[in-house]
Amino acid sequence: MPVIIGTQTSPVGATLTAGDLIRGALRRIGAVASGEPIPPETFNDSFALLNDWLDQLSNEKSMIFCTQEVIHEMSSGKFQYTIGQPGADVGCTFTGQINADVLTVSAISGGALSVGQIIQGPGIQVGTAITALGTGLGGNGTAALGTYKIYPANTFGAGALTSYAPRPLRINSAMVRVTTSIGGSLDYPVDPISVEDYELIGLKALNGPWPKLVYYQPSMPQGVLNYWPNPNAAAEMHLFVDTVFNLFPAIDSPVVFPQGYKLFLRFGLAEILLPDFGKNDPAMIALVTSQAASARAWLKRTNARPTPAAHFDVNLLPGQRKDAGWILHGGFN
Repeated sequence: MPVIIGTQTSPVGATLTAGDLIRGALRRIGAVASGEPIPPETFNDSFALLNDWLDQLSNEKSMIFCTQEVIHEMSSGKFQYTIGQPGADVGCTFTGQINADVLTVSAISGGALSVGQIIQGPGIQVGTAITALGTGLGGNGTAALGTYKIYPANTFGAGALTSYAPRPLRINSAMVRVTTSIGGSLDYPVDPISVEDYELIGLKALNGPWPKLVYYQPSMPQGVLNYWPNPNAAAEMHLFVDTVFNLFPAIDSPVVFPQGYKLFLRFGLAEILLPDFGKNDPAMIALVTSQAASARAWLKRTNARPTPAAHFDVNLLPGQRKDAGWILHGGFN
């Protein structure tokens, strides 16, 4: 699966391949000269190390540049959902057409669409992902029909396609969207909880109008979403998760990077490759490690997020600003 590190396609971003990163890293540590051919075994070893490093980066929250919105449909009476694999509950079955980097969705037969989902179908390149909204706005209603940006470019005549959401490492926050009896919809917060808090819930299948809590079990190969209480009507769940760095499928696979990641990945990979090539020149080691640390620090500052504000039930703080949660209690008073 190619790593879709970002959706930036303007000149302020950068498109590279794994080979570009490897060549640049090897030149920076003096392992090869500019224009010198690289032995296949060196390429293969460096490629494997690059993928190992990208896999590790997903676990460093300060290096994650984007919060991804995962949308999925909830059915009445169902409070557990799988996510992270083809055929999991969080995904979509739809009719679409692909022309270059534009997916046009004409009908949805099941599930919901959202940015970040991996598309599958006859002749579709492995790892093709939805990278941005177009006229289609995600979900599964009429607003979800229309165009979406995808990467990489493909060609596919109108037909049946499926998609699935990659397995997230964690759930940062969530909300549920419910349709009102007078038309329109309302959003209610859903709080992520730990396994210890989930264990304290005595009746996990308790019926309720919509979920207020979610416990995410990050099992492999797919995670499990556990909601409470058990919804008694259909609803649309919105999960906000960290974007995951996926792996390069091949050395020549092009990848779109946000601003700042190109230099960080080149010098970071160079730093990792130093021991493999027996490089011990103090000046060169100091330069590479300094540049890698500087690029990492800049990205951490960019990706830093303010501490979220605490939220309390309005019944406990009657003097605070009201929101749509008053419906849970029958009114403001």
